[in-house]
Amino acid sequence: MTDKALDLSVTIAGIRMKNPLMVASGTFGYGEAYASFIDNNILGAIVTKGISLEPSQGNLPPRIVETPSGMLNAIGLQNVGLECFIKEKMPYLRQFATPVIVNFYGTSIADYIKLAERLTGVDGIAGLEANISCPNIKEGGISFGTDPAMASRVTEGIRKATTLPLIVKLTPNVTDIGAIAKSVQDAGADALSLINTFTGMAVDVDTCKPVLANITGGLSGPAIRPLALRMVWETLKRVSIPVIGLGGIMNAQDALQFLIAGARAFEIGTALFVNPQAPYEILNGIESYLQKRNLSALSEVIGTLQQ
Repeated sequence: MTDKALDLSVTIAGIRMKNPLMVASGTFGYGEAYASFIDNNILGAIVTKGISLEPSQGNLPPRIVETPSGMLNAIGLQNVGLECFIKEKMPYLRQFATPVIVNFYGTSIADYIKLAERLTGVDGIAGLEANISCPNIKEGGISFGTDPAMASRVTEGIRKATTLPLIVKLTPNVTDIGAIAKSVQDAGADALSLINTFTGMAVDVDTCKPVLANITGGLSGPAIRPLALRMVWETLKRVSIPVIGLGGIMNAQDALQFLIAGARAFEIGTALFVNPQAPYEILNGIESYLQKRNLSALSEVIGTLQQ
């Protein structure tokens, strides 16, 4: 990055981050996957792969397919499980001067509560990101994220179970994301992250079968960015808590669109599969943007959308 001293710091739900760049859950593993490409200390925050109470093998392959300007994934939230994560993954993550935010999911409110209770107090965890929105499991998560009342109930349960900062991740597969966001805010969320992937599918025209073994999967990548940006903008009109934007962010200009629209931070995911050096390039690009405009802090950019 450039030598000029610029203040890129942001605070989300009480979590102080050196810059607004976060890595999205499910795309960065548990911090080790990109060790040969990225210094984790440059990141604003690491959001871990989604954790469940018990280990999960996820869905059967094939479970990834490339699409125009994006990809479909039906990984199915494969993960090592809560206890293994705490014992084997957190020691590695604790060595970095970067906040660790643990993404977690359940198939019942009781699951979410148990996870939140167990994660609270674990050394090195700065906050939680509750995934109430994943489209890649057969039951559970998606129902919470598509209904305001259910979203409120699960958020309220988690809020009572933890003193950690609570970010709730929202699904775009709804008719009124503002209503969901408002219900989650009112139930005690400290911040929101949006959007998760859109539900989509692909068909093999030679076999006349779905390409994914799960039939449907989550669409991510540049194809969804305009939709994600619109939903972030809509949500910000309904809530007062910080919003983290994500969805198809590939470069600095993409990230800046979300920040200008009012997001306090952003997460990158699919970009890492295409370009593992993306975090460096995005942060350099944001610094260059500030310098060209003689700005000294990122706060002078956030929420500057002219309407």
